[in-house]
Amino acid sequence: MNPVTADRRHFEDLVVGETINLGSTLVTKEMIISFAREYDPFPFHLDEAAAKKSLLGGLASSGWQTAALTLRLLGDGFLNKIASAGGLGFSDLKWKKPVMKGDTIWATATIADLRRSRHHPQWGIVAIDLDVRNQKGQPVMSMRLANLVETRDPETGTQPTPEQPYDVEHGTIAPSPLRGEGQPPTGEVKT
Repeated sequence: MNPVTADRRHFEDLVVGETINLGSTLVTKEMIISFAREYDPFPFHLDEAAAKKSLLGGLASSGWQTAALTLRLLGDGFLNKIASAGGLGFSDLKWKKPVMKGDTIWATATIADLRRSRHHPQWGIVAIDLDVRNQKGQPVMSMRLANLVETRDPETGTQPTPEQPYDVEHGTIAPSPLRGEGQPPTGEVKT
């Protein structure tokens, strides 16, 4: 077992349907302008007067900045607590509403699918659905990520899936109304 990740949750500990609260972050004017100067220099990200005249109606975060802030929340709130080996990509990215100056965004991650790599049994693949909302509860962004996660024992093959989602805060299996028996998988991540 990898000594760096030995005390983290592994593939066998993850459960389809588990939802993790990733926390929140305030998006300030300074953050928006700084990011835009470096990576997305459009007037509605750089200049408040120009932004007011734009379709957005005010100074708005770049969608890529929203994605980067969400990745930070995901890393701090989930990926750095599991035996993550890195991302495999993302799909279905949707920017649903602009993130404006002064908005607070918060995110949840839901484990949408789990499977072992066919060719590398020491790895599992977790598909994560991200839901990002503003302080009013309005959806601002969503996407699905695929992440590679270490297994505890590659020789044992696929482990049985626990019947209930894992309670991250208390380190126990917790009852949840999210899990339904006999439902089709929500998606497949190919490797």
